[in-house]
Amino acid sequence: MDIEVTGALVFRQYYLGCLSQASYLLGDRTTGRAVVVDPQRDIGEYLADADAAGLRIERVIETHVHADFLSGHLELAEATGAIVSFGAAAQVGFAVEPLADGQVLSLGEVEIEVRHTPGHTPESVCLVVRERAGAPPWGVLTGDTLFIGDVGRPDLLGASGWSPDELARALYHSTRERLLDLPDATRVFPAHGAGSACGKNLSSETSSTIGEQRRTNYALAPMPEEAFVAAVLDGQSTAPPYFAHASQANRAAHPILHEDEPVPALAFDDVPAGAVVLDTRDPADFAAGHLARSVNVGLGGRFAEMTGDVVGADDDIVLLADAGTEREARNRLARIGFDRVLGHLDGGVSAVPTRHLRAASRLTAARLADLLDGGRDVQVVDVRGPGEVRVSGTVPGARPVPLPELTRRLGELDPRAPTVVLCAGGYRSSIAASVLRARGFADVSDLVGGFGAWQDGRRPVAPPAASGPTG
Repeated sequence: MDIEVTGALVFRQYYLGCLSQASYLLGDRTTGRAVVVDPQRDIGEYLADADAAGLRIERVIETHVHADFLSGHLELAEATGAIVSFGAAAQVGFAVEPLADGQVLSLGEVEIEVRHTPGHTPESVCLVVRERAGAPPWGVLTGDTLFIGDVGRPDLLGASGWSPDELARALYHSTRERLLDLPDATRVFPAHGAGSACGKNLSSETSSTIGEQRRTNYALAPMPEEAFVAAVLDGQSTAPPYFAHASQANRAAHPILHEDEPVPALAFDDVPAGAVVLDTRDPADFAAGHLARSVNVGLGGRFAEMTGDVVGADDDIVLLADAGTEREARNRLARIGFDRVLGHLDGGVSAVPTRHLRAASRLTAARLADLLDGGRDVQVVDVRGPGEVRVSGTVPGARPVPLPELTRRLGELDPRAPTVVLCAGGYRSSIAASVLRARGFADVSDLVGGFGAWQDGRRPVAPPAASGPTG
């Protein structure tokens, strides 16, 4: 959204679609003082907008310790001298100015009231914004406590000493006692939207009102505490493996991202043995020719998140990217705390000697149907999330292994069997197929067009099979 000015308040929401993440700039035009809330790690937009609006960023507020991205509080503090603040219950390893429950921060006429709202995490806070002292609430920044259509899941990592059940009970009281007491007209601005793994029912809308959420959000419906706990804990997706790393990194001092620095160019012979070669091209281009045992995560999708599903935070990474996109790829990986990008392959795929190039098999839905109808012993792996499979079914005989679980469940699959991988549309299946090839699976194809291509009314659809161990 564009910068919004109402009275003394200057406000902008920044929405990062590839991570479904929202952050905020709030300022007072009578004083020029401003804060940034839940910033992404590359901070150029905040600095540019603050400068254009005549604002100086004096504080960074984190609504909680994030697990799904590495926040930009340290970058903003270095660039502007801003104070970093968390709720008083946060435990971090660097200098912060904690915010007490009920504390009011004055930017001039604009005021921000801090409300401690544990549930998603123990230290979560929401920020009630008023255009002037004594005015009705203009809006509330709800972090991961309240989403549009959902509430924050209480079962993620980073909540040491609290069980999911205890956090869910805290969330019940936080939503009802600290948010639903706000007037219905209060605008709601969450930290995430649809696609985030921080909830299960998030809307594609990025703002709402307390009144609308009171009427439409399943988690805010009148219900006993026990029913709320059961509702919010049921059906949550698998947390991406990188969440643990991002949560720990957000609690600690870590290297500063300088987003404009170039990515070093590496000759093919200088690519270190053991580094993950991450091919960021489109799946079709990857299939046409790629470096053997490289991993394909296309830059056109949820690149950082999907990389975090299949590559370790401690892995050295060399990018194989379309010319001119390597800096974007590096910065997007940095947003989840993946800082071990050694460089990019100078010349891209054209620098790979022919003897090291491979083509990737991709099957149409018709071809897969022919193989299955012909009795071929094909290992079909569905890497969609459990909710997707539960709603729409899957290819008969397919084994569901959600992409975030793939690398730890490889032992459930036969590396010698012809294998076909499918997802919803073909993006995640190309990722998974490349991972299987890199791990020594001999005959792997992905399904072009994914389950959407299979489900055309002419082919059979089966209910989900048993998913196997997930512990």
